[in-house]
Amino acid sequence: MKLKLKKWQIILGVIVIGGGGYYWYTKANSTSTQVQYVTTAAEKGTLTTSVATSGNIVVDQSVNIDPTITGTVANLSVAVGDKVKKGQALFTIVNDQLGVSAAQAQTSASQSENSLTSAMISWNQAKATYAADKKSGSTVSAKQRAVDKQKADAAEAAITAAEQATTASDLGLQYQLQTAGKRSVVAPSDGTVNAVNIKNGDDLSKLSSGSSRTVPIIIGDLTTMKAQVQVNEVDVSNVQVGQKVMMTFSAVDGLTVSGKVDAIDSLGTVTQGVVTYNAKISLDALDPRLKPGMSVSASIITGVKQDVIIVPGSAIKKQGNVDYVLVLNSGTTPVQTAVTVGAANNTETEVVSGLTVGDKVVTKTVNPTSTSTTSTGSSSASRVRIPGGGFGG
Repeated sequence: MKLKLKKWQIILGVIVIGGGGYYWYTKANSTSTQVQYVTTAAEKGTLTTSVATSGNIVVDQSVNIDPTITGTVANLSVAVGDKVKKGQALFTIVNDQLGVSAAQAQTSASQSENSLTSAMISWNQAKATYAADKKSGSTVSAKQRAVDKQKADAAEAAITAAEQATTASDLGLQYQLQTAGKRSVVAPSDGTVNAVNIKNGDDLSKLSSGSSRTVPIIIGDLTTMKAQVQVNEVDVSNVQVGQKVMMTFSAVDGLTVSGKVDAIDSLGTVTQGVVTYNAKISLDALDPRLKPGMSVSASIITGVKQDVIIVPGSAIKKQGNVDYVLVLNSGTTPVQTAVTVGAANNTETEVVSGLTVGDKVVTKTVNPTSTSTTSTGSSSASRVRIPGGGFGG
């Protein structure tokens, strides 16, 4: 009898232990399979909105050295980076024809001067003859006087033509001399050589190709360096002259330079169907490591709102035309709360109404029974709250 009782007790014990284990197993699993929420508190702060752009460093004040005459480059005396003074020789152009043309113009001018002198002598003679005819009275026939008058008039007209020819030849000589003088190319102003696209022996006539032309030398004032960036058409309405800009440069690691918008083009440029507008940005400080042509990334500050309620952009949801957030201040189920949003940037959004400081909004929903997580972003202030767990409100 005692032996049978012990067996019954053993069987009962197994049932009790098994049932308890199953209870605690299901209890533990029911907790781990509950939906989890990542939340962050709504807080007051400063919201900055900006437009991201990119472009290059340009020299705002520069001059192209591009002679109007052709010939062969010789005596090139400058290189990129050289500082030059106004009037300094840059290179010369070998073109013997220019000297020939100047000599021909000189000959033409001399001939015109001689012709004018001859016309003056002829006119004086004709004028004197006609004057003598009028004084002689009847001794000279009327017919002869008429002939002499015609000669005087013709001589006077010849003087006018000779004067016009002399003026034209003088202008031609002046032009040829000026053109010949351009064989010595000099700097028109002080500056720094930004580009040299020629070398000794190059034929200047070959710098043109179709409708484009390569400029032989470019001289600029490096103290006028600015950033020229392209603003997308969807952002250009938010960009205004005077706005603050922060710039970084891929060629100079760690360098950040501030500046402001100086000018915005009125006409856009279409590139592969994308419309952009050029904007010039002045630099508050010129770092000696910056060079013309360097790539620049710019953030144009379009708005700053202080002392406003801010939440991560990932917390804002939309249902129809209504914006809302999920608030989890207490309990295990978030409450859908309609909000009015204001300004926003890539990470944060202003909430004008619907929230108070400290409200915990859901930025991410984690469902252990699903292979995906509902989220559009996260925040450094976020933390995981498990309903029923021990993290508190």
